[in-house]
Amino acid sequence: MVAKDLARSRPGYEQAVARFSIEAAMEGLQGDLQGGLNACVECCDRHCGADRVALRCVSAEGDLRDYTFEELRDLSARAANLFRDKGVKPGDVVAGLLPRTVELVAVVLGAWRLGAVYQPLFTAFGPKAIEHRLATSGARLVVTNSAQRPKLDEIPDHPLVATVGEAVPASDVDFRAGLNAASDQFEPVMRRGDDLFMMMSTSGTTGLPKGVPVPLRALLAFGAYMREAVDLREDDVFWNIADPGWAYGLYYALTGPLLLGQATILYEGGFTADTTYGLIARLGVTNLAGSPTAYRMLIAAGPEAAAAVKGRLRVVSSAGEPLNPEIIRWFAEHLAVPIHDHYGQTEMGMCVNNHHGLEHPVRPGSAGLAMPGYRVVVLDEAGRELGPNQPGVLAIDLEQSPLMWFSGYLNQPKLSGRYYSTGDSVEFEPDGSVSFIGRADDVITSSGYRIGPFDVESALIEHPAVIEAAVVGVPDPERTEIVKAFVILANGVEGTDALREELQGHVKRRLSAHAWPKLLDFVSELPKTPSGKIQRFILRRAEVEKQAKA
Repeated sequence: MVAKDLARSRPGYEQAVARFSIEAAMEGLQGDLQGGLNACVECCDRHCGADRVALRCVSAEGDLRDYTFEELRDLSARAANLFRDKGVKPGDVVAGLLPRTVELVAVVLGAWRLGAVYQPLFTAFGPKAIEHRLATSGARLVVTNSAQRPKLDEIPDHPLVATVGEAVPASDVDFRAGLNAASDQFEPVMRRGDDLFMMMSTSGTTGLPKGVPVPLRALLAFGAYMREAVDLREDDVFWNIADPGWAYGLYYALTGPLLLGQATILYEGGFTADTTYGLIARLGVTNLAGSPTAYRMLIAAGPEAAAAVKGRLRVVSSAGEPLNPEIIRWFAEHLAVPIHDHYGQTEMGMCVNNHHGLEHPVRPGSAGLAMPGYRVVVLDEAGRELGPNQPGVLAIDLEQSPLMWFSGYLNQPKLSGRYYSTGDSVEFEPDGSVSFIGRADDVITSSGYRIGPFDVESALIEHPAVIEAAVVGVPDPERTEIVKAFVILANGVEGTDALREELQGHVKRRLSAHAWPKLLDFVSELPKTPSGKIQRFILRRAEVEKQAKA
């Protein structure tokens, strides 16, 4: 069955910017930012009464179980009662080290119902990563399952543990038994807009992760993104494949759709192209969100794998890393769907988007335009605002961005001054859209030229032999740095000297004589964060160490 024709008249971008007001955004909430707000009410209770599906859980074995908003409300009340009985109070942190199952959702909503703060812990984390995050947040309780529980044994002085499983250690709370014994009645604890409901962490790509407090007023920004960028509609079947252990998953695979009263999908199994295509067909997904890493894996599976769902999707959203133009072209040709790039950070959510829900020009290679409610600027090294085609650092104008909710890292000074600097190198195009160059520390300086790794990587991925690429600057005594590429080839392609020269020539033709990779290695994998972002600094550091030993 092909996706329904859900075409409708989209408001213009300029119109949406002009009409934006924080008062209008607050009309989308049942509560009041000044003292009568609860995230569980906003994402669950207020949507009860119509017996609508809120959550579709697919097990690793493929079993499907639907949960209504009423069922989630009762689960959240049981979880809140259990947490309170174990000493958790409003404002305390409850951490979840769980796979994508209904128990994860019960923990999140139960913590919010109690007025507590939820902290996600990605299941691929090792004990050290978990220990650092728990120590940063001061979590009062951590909920996990039998498979993840041994990691906590390696953490001294860990919080009280509640375990989901058949064989629960005597020292732990039996989570399922506790839920079953608890009442399904619990009056939601009302909080203020500046009170926290999430405790996130930065990805830690270049240092130890920092705590990112998320206040309840961030709900306004989460809702705006779902409506205007993702364009989530009542008729959509929505699936964000990102893991709720990370910001994009927790913000927009769980919180965002539930906030709008829309069902969301959680798949417990690991990502493969076959399972993704299969679930799109089986569940009738029309609105898909994820990362370029996942989309490159879909492309690697070939057009034949995509043919079964071609035309079923209405829109696709991409976040986490810049979206290479080749992915846009491939999705249009082989899936017959527009895929739009969106930009944001854990610290502020998504704020620059090619909006599916707003009418504006979309230029391949651009991250898009500032979401209504934000004003973004490009700053030079002196902190001055720059105009079009002048590379600088992307920043948020705090004085003119009412949806901006980040105010500073945990246990660090609050933001001061007019701007919040993202650390990402960009430039404005003449039409006001933002073109991504790279992280400030990823930009390559060679013979006086500034070279963005994204452009070189995108050119490499255009070649049919290449599935994925990472580009870094390698120190050079004559040119300051030279460009080096690390390339993953398609199945069955051999990395020969002739192919290396062909790829180098391809980039030189596509970009310029100074931006082609003078060094190019064929590799089987690239270092990435658990959320899938390429860690170029690891590649760069390895090259520096190699030179030092030479």
